[in-house]
Amino acid sequence: MLMNKIRVLVVDDSAVVRQSLSSILGSDPEIEVMGTAADPIIAVKKIMKEIPDVITLDIEMPRMDGLTFLRKIMSQHPIPVVVISSLTSEGTEVAMKALEYGASEIIGKPAMNAAKFINESKIMICDAVKAAAQAKLSRRKIKTPPQNIEVKPKYSADVILEKASASTRITITEKVVVLGASTGGTEAIRVFLKNLPEKMPGIAIVQHMPEGFTRSFANSLNNICALEVKEAENGDKLYQGRVLIAPGNRHMLLKRVGKEYFVEVKEGPLVNRHRPSVDVLFRSASRYAGKNATGILLTGMGNDGAKGLFELKESGAKTIAQDEQSSIVYGMPKEAAKIGAVEKVLSLDDIAPFLLKSL
Repeated sequence: MLMNKIRVLVVDDSAVVRQSLSSILGSDPEIEVMGTAADPIIAVKKIMKEIPDVITLDIEMPRMDGLTFLRKIMSQHPIPVVVISSLTSEGTEVAMKALEYGASEIIGKPAMNAAKFINESKIMICDAVKAAAQAKLSRRKIKTPPQNIEVKPKYSADVILEKASASTRITITEKVVVLGASTGGTEAIRVFLKNLPEKMPGIAIVQHMPEGFTRSFANSLNNICALEVKEAENGDKLYQGRVLIAPGNRHMLLKRVGKEYFVEVKEGPLVNRHRPSVDVLFRSASRYAGKNATGILLTGMGNDGAKGLFELKESGAKTIAQDEQSSIVYGMPKEAAKIGAVEKVLSLDDIAPFLLKSL
């Protein structure tokens, strides 16, 4: 029995990029490239003949820019869109707009001169397309992953930090919140943080994002929240009223010296196919905060964060997961609930009020 593949339309003005993305996507047995387009005008003509399951879209293109095309698509006939663009310091603000207009994911264009980076980009691009295909706006049933297909190594948090034993878990009185999210998480985090007052315990967040994008994301949140929000730098202290966002392409760990929390930002292999990884943050919090931590897992595809949330629960921490109805993709919270890692399942709007009552 043949599996229905995810049909993708690649839209980019560069012939080299169109060819590279077609090769990357076509190498995944769950994905089929149904065509390419050099600009949005050509893409519209192709969509009128056959509607793709997912569109990959560059932002800067001739005749019609990607943002304009994205707005038209989402207002007329919503189709999941993965923006694949060169995220320069100037372009990150545009990428933020792409998420506001309805893009499911933002991915940086792979560098063609580094074999390791190409391989990691392949994993992230294919996973982003699969996540987009599952987003609720696609009105599509979640496809069952095929069996007996070779997959790339999927490392656990062990490659970054050993699991804490009962003897290594040392807790103090200061509270801390750790949160993880992926597809749909940028808007979910925005909703969550806007509902919190200034006097909150320190909050450390991992949102699956490419390098160069998390700084703009943090800055945009800082402008609308009572809390101070910034992209984490190695050694940054985490204290009351402060939110630290893990930088793209770096893992972030919660650490402690005396009574003070701080974060360690470091390189390392992909964990659960991601860098930063939620599991890495959660494991570090189970070790250095224990029962004084609250772990929250929001919308996203895959299982990153599920095991880490379980370890937090084992250490005595409170654990919360977003419910299916309010999740764009009910993957990560679902996997955490499956293994008994979740104490409380709540809608997105209810998480902040519950957290305030429970602290």
